[in-house]
Amino acid sequence: MYYTYILFSVDLNKYYVGSTNNLKRRLEDHTRGKDKFSRQAKDWQLKYYEDYNTRAEAFSREQEIKKKKSRIYIENLISSAGSEHPDL
Repeated sequence: MYYTYILFSVDLNKYYVGSTNNLKRRLEDHTRGKDKFSRQAKDWQLKYYEDYNTRAEAFSREQEIKKKKSRIYIENLISSAGSEHPDL
C-alpha cells in the first residue's frame, strides 16, 4: 500500500505534501528533521492521507495536490475527510 499524505506544522503555519509506503516511519522522519524542508520544525502532525495500490498513483496524486498551490484546496481536503483517517 502507498499513501499520499499532508502534514501540518503549527510553528511554521505550513503544510507539507508527500507520498510514501510507510506513513508512520515517514512521519517520524519528518519530526526528526531527516528532510531538508521538514527540519525547519519538529511539530509535524498528520492531517490527511489517501491510500493507493501503486507508488505511481500515490506520487501522481501528490503532484496533483502540489500543482494546485492552494492552501484552501488542502484545507478543504482535510475538512472533507473528517475522522475518516485517524492519526497513526
